[in-house]
This record gives sequence, structure tokens and C-alpha cells, in this order.
Amino acid sequence: MAAIARNLGVSGRRQRLLMGVAFMAIAVVGAALLVASGLPRGARVALFLPFYVGAVGLWQYRDHT
Repeated sequence: MAAIARNLGVSGRRQRLLMGVAFMAIAVVGAALLVASGLPRGARVALFLPFYVGAVGLWQYRDHT
């Protein structure tokens, strides 16, 4: 079985957590605004990047990578 690299310290994990939560909040607020404004569904594709960055930040926080 391969060993898992855990190379984030406490401050790095805190940064990843804050980044993940912040980008997820931005994405959720953006989604609510897009839905409330009645824009077409295609406009929501712009939310891919904030959701992706938020998910990666939370994943890195969880796995210490």
C-alpha cells in the first residue's frame, strides 16, 4: 500500500480551509443571484471556476496535501 504524502502544516491547512469556504460561499451567492435574476441556464457555467477552486481547497484541507 502506498503512503499518503501529508505536507501541509497548520497554517497551510487553515489557508486552504478559508479559501475553500470563501470560494464556495461566492459560488453559492453567485448561483442564487443568477437564478433570481432569471438569466438563462447557460450563464451558470461561469460558476464552474469558483465551485472548482472551493472544492479543491476543501479537499486539500481534508487530505493535508
